[in-house]
Amino acid sequence: MNVRRRLASSRINTAGTAALAATALAIGTLSGCSSDSKAAEGAGGGKLDVVASFYPMQFLAEQIGGDHVSVTSLTEPGQEPHDLEISAQQTAKLQEADAILYLKGLQPSVDEAVGQSEVKTKVDAATLTKLEDLGTEDGHEHGAEEGAEAEEEHAGEEESSLDPHVWLDPVKYAEIAEGVGKALEKQDPDNAADYKKNTADLVKKLDGLNTEYEDGLKNTKTKVFFTNHAAFGYLAQRYGLTMEAISGLEPDSEPSAARVKELQQEAKADGVTTVFYETLVSDKTAKTLASDAGLKTDVLDPLEGITDKSKGDDYFQVMQANLTALEKALGTK
Repeated sequence: MNVRRRLASSRINTAGTAALAATALAIGTLSGCSSDSKAAEGAGGGKLDVVASFYPMQFLAEQIGGDHVSVTSLTEPGQEPHDLEISAQQTAKLQEADAILYLKGLQPSVDEAVGQSEVKTKVDAATLTKLEDLGTEDGHEHGAEEGAEAEEEHAGEEESSLDPHVWLDPVKYAEIAEGVGKALEKQDPDNAADYKKNTADLVKKLDGLNTEYEDGLKNTKTKVFFTNHAAFGYLAQRYGLTMEAISGLEPDSEPSAARVKELQQEAKADGVTTVFYETLVSDKTAKTLASDAGLKTDVLDPLEGITDKSKGDDYFQVMQANLTALEKALGTK
């Protein structure tokens, strides 16, 4: 700018020079603002950029955030979330997010990446409800009647024994939804009213789902059901059932021969008719147990991801399918 003034001083007066400089400065400023605005629009289109760890967290963010959020999931459809390893690209995505929604204790690689992220809004769903030790590490679920005793017995154990599958209990999932709603309201106060309304609508639907489960599972011939892995502890506890899992909290853990024999004996004693398996992990062990014990098989979806094999397109549809499967297997009266 100083060079331009010196070259012009011999031909134009001081006022003319000042006018030219002001014009050039104004054009430069407008151009810069325009570029910044386009960059901002390209990055998020004015929406909150929310990164979710896996499907249940993604569903909450989409339902509550509505048109005000852009949601991406770290776990792709069809990918088993427990086994997720964060890529360098996903780590970079975490750093750029406006908010991160995850469930601590389910995906170790996510927990580590989130801990290293400098994003201010980190919403841990595990802090929005109460996680419990349901005695499912070895595949045995204490059930509704033994829940309090089991909790007392394991009170001194480490956090790693806490069951993270809280989204399969509509009541606990509603508690998490309320916490997510408040976090988005705080992050984006201009749209707080919409977040509040969306949260209320979602909680109402979850309350309705809870009532359907209560009514559907109230009177059954048996209260015991077998699953591939111990994902349904909270659901069992909520509705007075007892879950017996072939493996523990990790879906890829192999059961011992003694565990398989124990399940065969329990099937006869408790009137179990069905061994449930799931869509994202191998069904081989479940079907082998069912064949050896003369039992049926069916799908009970832990809703860790939605794929073409899922019996529904979203959380509510799959939970409805799960209820139908349980009613059939347990012998609803």
